[in-house]
Amino acid sequence: MAVDLLLGLQWGDEGKGKIVDVFTSKYDIIARFQGGPNAGHTLEFDGQKHVLHTIPSGIFHKDTINLVGNGVVIDPVIFRKELQNLDKFSTSYKTNLLISRKAHLILPTHRLLDAASEASKGKAKIGSTLKGIGPTYMDKTGRNGLRVGDLELEGWEEKYRSLADKHESMIAFYNVDLQYNLAELEEEFFAAVKVLKELTFIDSEEYLRKAQKEGKSILAEGAQGSLLDIDFGTYPFVTSSNTTAAGACTGLGVAPNKIKEAYGIFKAYTTRVGSGPFPTELFDEDGETMGRVGNEFGATTGRPRRCGWLDLVALKYAVEINGITQLIMMKGDVLSGFEELKVCTAYNYKGKEISHLPYNIEAENVTPVYTTVKGWKEDLTGMTSTSELPKEFNDYVEFLEKKLEVPISVVSVGPDRKQTITR
Repeated sequence: MAVDLLLGLQWGDEGKGKIVDVFTSKYDIIARFQGGPNAGHTLEFDGQKHVLHTIPSGIFHKDTINLVGNGVVIDPVIFRKELQNLDKFSTSYKTNLLISRKAHLILPTHRLLDAASEASKGKAKIGSTLKGIGPTYMDKTGRNGLRVGDLELEGWEEKYRSLADKHESMIAFYNVDLQYNLAELEEEFFAAVKVLKELTFIDSEEYLRKAQKEGKSILAEGAQGSLLDIDFGTYPFVTSSNTTAAGACTGLGVAPNKIKEAYGIFKAYTTRVGSGPFPTELFDEDGETMGRVGNEFGATTGRPRRCGWLDLVALKYAVEINGITQLIMMKGDVLSGFEELKVCTAYNYKGKEISHLPYNIEAENVTPVYTTVKGWKEDLTGMTSTSELPKEFNDYVEFLEKKLEVPISVVSVGPDRKQTITR
């Protein structure tokens, strides 16, 4: 059985959690393949709002296996808090949540390193979530990391101590005023590790190979967005992992020829949290309206998201990098009430009009070239079929399909799982 992918195509916060939740009934296994607690996947149903950071978004479906893959980095402390939140609801995480032994652990000193590094950059800071993600991936590539499987072996505490001591010497090197009590942080960390060890650890690549042979359906869930990919994003304002389709192969041990559908999620407009270039960013009333109506605040950090018109140059780039086969448009309802909508269809790059994403999209190099389309006034949030949607909305969707050359098979008109329309 092939593996399907679900990926964010912008700078994260596209609504992946909701769509995974909606799609889960079609899959036997939901597998996270990269990132860590810097993700904030929001699900809303039965009048309840849930935010997941590391746990896959299929966890509220009792018959679905949820797998945290080898490409994910896990903070035991945050993971324990997620589990405690799940205890309030009727989930079966003790039996249907599996963790790859090859996933790396975020230590308390990774978070401290993250904070020290960001503080040392001053005005040049990249907008880190300060969750220790970057330093953990640095230890992974530096072959120093502590992995989930180590917790089953003798002497893992000594390995932990050696790595934490190394981190403390690195923190001192940054020479910033960072106040912390490591003993307190470690007490919380070791208590959380005990909880983590009560869950099922697996050799995930072998588990998934067997599941494919048995005909099980698998959905690989990405975190962050394609424009935050460590290689293909707006470097250095990116995350520390591969958020694109290729990351699913390395983050789960899935062969490229086993991938079938690649679902790409994007908002009907564009948002970004933290620092970094954003060609279509708005600083006017339109941008304020998008942020207010769309409730644009980071699910993990609470930071307000920067808002702007849809950037088709960047979106087409993400579609092509990932080999997207079907598109899902989120938050169409937020644009209700705009007389006109603008869509960036090209860039003026150093005096020349281009239609591809160049190496650098900082404001001094790039000016967006807009196409204007007609907006709609109707409230979409109660609509349940394409026949109810206003002509202008359907025209907007068809305009985007033509430009992107990929069908938009689903549109979301509200945060609840029921507010999802298949086209």
